[in-house]
Amino acid sequence: MDAISSFALAGGLSWASGLRLYVTVFAVGMLAKFGYIHLPSTLDILSNPVVIGVTGILSMIEFLADKIPYVDSAWDSIQTFIRIPAGALLAMGAINTSDPLIATLAALLGGSLTGMTHASKAGSRALINTSPEPVTNIAASFGEEGLLLGGGWLALTQPMIFLGVLIAFIMVMIWLIPKLWRGIKMMLKNIGKVVLPE
Repeated sequence: MDAISSFALAGGLSWASGLRLYVTVFAVGMLAKFGYIHLPSTLDILSNPVVIGVTGILSMIEFLADKIPYVDSAWDSIQTFIRIPAGALLAMGAINTSDPLIATLAALLGGSLTGMTHASKAGSRALINTSPEPVTNIAASFGEEGLLLGGGWLALTQPMIFLGVLIAFIMVMIWLIPKLWRGIKMMLKNIGKVVLPE
C-alpha cells in the first residue's frame, strides 16, 4: 500500500469512527474478508469472524439507538470513551510502521480527527433533539450514514480526492464546533431557567 493510500485509509478510518465506529469496523472487515480490499497486516484482525460478528451486532444496536431522540445523545455520550481511542488505534494500524514516532503521531492525529468528528456529530444531534418531532433526528441519522458510505468509498477507491475532501471537512468542523458548543450552552442555560425559575 503506497503512502497516499495509507494516509487516506488512516484518515478515513479515524473520520468514520467518529460517526459510526462499529459499522466502520464491520464494513472494512467484511470487505477485507471477501478480498475486495487489502488491509495492512496490522489491521488483519478486522477480518476475524469474531470481530465481524461482534461489530455486526453492535452496528444493529447503534443503527436503532441513533434513530431515537435522546437515546442517540445518551449513546453518543457513552461512545465518547470508545470511538476516540478506537479511531487512534485504527489510524496507527493503517499507517503500519515500526517507527514509534510515526506510530505515535498517527495515533494522536487519528484520535484527534475521531474526536472532532464525534464532537460535531454529538453536538449537532444534541441540538436537533431540542426539536419536539423525531423526523429531523431520523433524517440526520440517515444523512450521517450516507456521508459514511460516500466518504468510505472515496477513501478506499480515490485516496487523493478523499484527502482533499477530508481537509475541507476538517476546516468545516473547526468552524462548526465552537458554534455547536455555544448552542449547547445556551440550550442548557434555558433548561436551567425552566427547572430552577428565578
